[in-house]
Amino acid sequence: MKKDKQLTKLIRLTGERARLEAKVNESYVVYKDDFGKLVREYSNGEKEYVSGKDS
Repeated sequence: MKKDKQLTKLIRLTGERARLEAKVNESYVVYKDDFGKLVREYSNGEKEYVSGKDS
């Protein structure tokens, strides 16, 4: 179980780092939400759903 917690923490920290870098570079991050949809999140907090043809 310890490795599971470490992996979960590493994934969370990676996401936080990506958001920070996107903010500094005025860019965006792309991820899957809880429903399996691709989301493009801009540095200003705006979220946009990405369709399959854009990816």
